[in-house]
Amino acid sequence: MPIGSDDPTRQTYDGSTTRDVASGPVTAVMLSILCHPDVERIGERAVLAKLNVGREVVLSREEPPFTPPTRPTARPLADACVSRTPIRLAPLPGGGVRVSVVESRTSVVHRGSTVEGALDLSAEDLRRGAVLLLGGRIVLLIHRVEVCDTPEKETLGLIGDSPGIHLVRREIRAVADQDRPVLLRGETGTGKDLAARAIHQAGPRRDGPFVVVNLAAVPPTLASAELFGVERGAFTGAVRERQGYFNAARGGTLFLDEIGETPPDVQVMLLRAIESGEAQVVGAGRVHKVDVRILAATDADLEAKVRDGSFRAPLLHRLATLEIRMPPLRERRDDIGRLLLGFLREELEAIGEGHRLTSRAPDGRPWLSASLVARLVDGDWPGNVRQLRNVVHQIVLGSRGQDRMTVGPAVERLLNEPASAHVSERAASAPGSVLAAASEPLSSRRKPSEITEAELEAALRASRWDLVAAANQLQITRASIYVLIDRSKRFRTAGDLTVEEITSCHRACGGDVARMVERLEVSEKALRRRLRELGLDPRL
Repeated sequence: MPIGSDDPTRQTYDGSTTRDVASGPVTAVMLSILCHPDVERIGERAVLAKLNVGREVVLSREEPPFTPPTRPTARPLADACVSRTPIRLAPLPGGGVRVSVVESRTSVVHRGSTVEGALDLSAEDLRRGAVLLLGGRIVLLIHRVEVCDTPEKETLGLIGDSPGIHLVRREIRAVADQDRPVLLRGETGTGKDLAARAIHQAGPRRDGPFVVVNLAAVPPTLASAELFGVERGAFTGAVRERQGYFNAARGGTLFLDEIGETPPDVQVMLLRAIESGEAQVVGAGRVHKVDVRILAATDADLEAKVRDGSFRAPLLHRLATLEIRMPPLRERRDDIGRLLLGFLREELEAIGEGHRLTSRAPDGRPWLSASLVARLVDGDWPGNVRQLRNVVHQIVLGSRGQDRMTVGPAVERLLNEPASAHVSERAASAPGSVLAAASEPLSSRRKPSEITEAELEAALRASRWDLVAAANQLQITRASIYVLIDRSKRFRTAGDLTVEEITSCHRACGGDVARMVERLEVSEKALRRRLRELGLDPRL
C-alpha cells in the first residue's frame, strides 16, 4: 500500500512502515522527482524508511514506486535511461547514505561529476538535499525530511509540498480567522505577499478588499494623506478628495509591505492607528474608526532595528502578535521542480509555445533539459522564488523557437557560481543578495550620486524592475533607488503612468502582468496596486 493511503501504518514500498521507525513525527530519507521525460511526474516521491532501520534499498527502472503527494497511485521511474540493474542505497553511520553504482549501468551525475563506484552523502548533504542526474534524463533529489501524515487538499495558492511550505499553510489556517495583526518574515522573494493574500482569502474578511502599500515608497511628508486620506483643499495641491489606504481597505485587509523600511515619523502614525483603531483624514475635523485587519511583511531584522533606534519597539510588539516565517528556497529544494514546471508553463503559454513541455526534439530528446534542471536545483537562490521566476523568464525567452531549452550568458553566470556545503553562509555573502545587503555596514553602501544612469538601467533590467533587488545589486538603500528614478528622465514609477496608458497596455497584453511589466518598465508590485485601484483585478 503506497504512502498517502488511509492505512495508519503508512506502509512504504520496501515493506517497512513509519511505525517501525518511531512514534510521533517521523523523518526519513526520500527521493523526489525534479525532472522526468513525463513532466506530469515532477513532484512525485518515494519514502525510503527502510534506511532508518539500517537496511539497504535499491533504485532502478522498476523500483521504488513513486507517489504523487495528492494521489494514492504509485509507479516506478519506468524510463529506458535507468537500468533494471539497481543502484544500491545503504545507510552510513551518523545518518548519511552511500550511493553505490558498481552494479548498475545507469550513469549518475552529482554536481557535474560522474559518480564512479560510490558516492557518500553525509547527514548534512541529506538535510540540504543532494541532486542526482540519472541517465541524462531524470533528476532526483535525495533528502531527509519529516514525512507528512496527511496530504493537503488545499494549497492556499502556495506551490509546494515540502515540510516548510506545509508548516506555512498550517500556520495560515491557524491565524486566518483571527482579527489581530500578523507579521510575515522571510528573505526577499520568499512569497510573503502570497501568504498575506492566502490569510485574507482564508479569513472572514475574504469578501472585503485586499489593499497593498509598500511603506518603503511612502514619503514621510505625504504619509498621513497616503495612509488616511485627505479632504479636498486641505493643503496646496489637494485638488481632489483622496480616501487613503486605510479607507480603501475598509472591511478587508491592509497589507503593509516592507514594514522594516518605514520612516520613523510614519511608524508613529501607524502605531497610533493600530492601537486606537482610529484615524483622522487630513483636513477633516473628526476621526473615524479603522475597520481593517493589518498584515505586515519584512525581510529586515526588526529586533536589530529596535536596538539601533530605527524601528519603534511598541510597533514591533503590536505587529508581531502573530508571526509566520516564510522559508527560503534553499530550505525547500524539493519544491523547485514543481515551481519550475509551473513557471515554465506560464511563460511558454505567454509566447504561444506551451506545447514545448510535451514535445520532442528531432533526436527524440525532451525540450526540458534534465542537466539544466539539475544545475538549477543545486543553486543557492539568494533571491528565492522571485529570482527563480525571473530566471525562468530569461530561459524561456532565450529558448524561443528552439527545440531544446538553452540558457543565455546571465543565467550561465548564475549557474557557474560555486555551490557551498554551508549554503546559508554563502547566501549571506553572495553579492547583491538581500542577506549581504542586510549585513553590510553602512560605510560599504554607495551614494546615489555614484550610480550612472547606465548602471541603473542595467540593474533594473536584470531584476525585471524589482526595485528592491535592483537596490541590493547597486549596493544602495531602497529609498535611494526611488530618488534616482525620480531624477532620471529615462525611468518612471507605476504612479507616473496615466490611466489610459495602463488600460491600453492591459488590453494589449491580455491582462498578463508580467508582460505589462516588460512593456511599461515599472515595478510589478506597484503596477499590481495601480491595476487594483482601477478595478482591473490582475491575475496572481
